[in-house]
Amino acid sequence: MRTRTLRFGLYADEQGLAWVRELVETAVGSRSARIVSESVAHTFPGSELTTADVYDLLAEQWAVEHPGQSSGAREAVELRVHLGCSLRTWRAIRKTVIKALCPEGMAPHACPVPWMAA
Repeated sequence: MRTRTLRFGLYADEQGLAWVRELVETAVGSRSARIVSESVAHTFPGSELTTADVYDLLAEQWAVEHPGQSSGAREAVELRVHLGCSLRTWRAIRKTVIKALCPEGMAPHACPVPWMAA
């Protein structure tokens, strides 16, 4: 088994981040995989770019979907989860998490946590 990384750009507060972590843990728990480590990044190694620079469109998405509401403590971050699993299992976990993040699919809706699969 190799270590593979799931990466999600999020515009989330602590509660939203906890929700996404729970989605990942649930998806991993139903497969033959294990979480090796996890981190929340605000910058990209070896670059001057911040997650706010890269995922700024998620903050814009929040503003459009929640007009007049304060974004509160939300910020653009990248959740990185390192998994010990096969490529097939990684793909299945990623697909499961994406479906859970966006259960409405392509239908118009407001995301509880704006996200982007990286």
